[in-house]
Amino acid sequence: MDGRFWIGPDRTKVDGGELRLLSAREVLEARREGDALAQDGKERALCRNACLVARSLERKGKPVFEDGQAALDGLRVEDIARLADAWAEFNRACNPSPLDGEEEISRRKKAWSTRVMSAFSGVCSACLALCLPKSGRNG
Repeated sequence: MDGRFWIGPDRTKVDGGELRLLSAREVLEARREGDALAQDGKERALCRNACLVARSLERKGKPVFEDGQAALDGLRVEDIARLADAWAEFNRACNPSPLDGEEEISRRKKAWSTRVMSAFSGVCSACLALCLPKSGRNG
């Protein structure tokens, strides 16, 4: 995802390769492709998940499947479900919801702030030492 604001990991390893986070546009495109593949409402979830997996599953930086149809042709239902569940779990971990509750959000905010600040230790701390904080109203 180029031009993103997220600074955490954008990939997670799974059997068969790596799953990458998708942009909102990519998720919408996967849903639309899945809807087009589905013949009736009962097939919609499987088709949408196959399209999501096709967009997110990569090996050595290259997509494993060309599109959702290729994922449906090449994977078993159980594999599509497992990979889609792994992607959803990874996405939730990287993109918390207000519905997760205040404690969970506070925990994640603390983890993020700790992770970001640790990037300023070591070599970068010499640069930070040159930029002393200003005190008072006019610095």
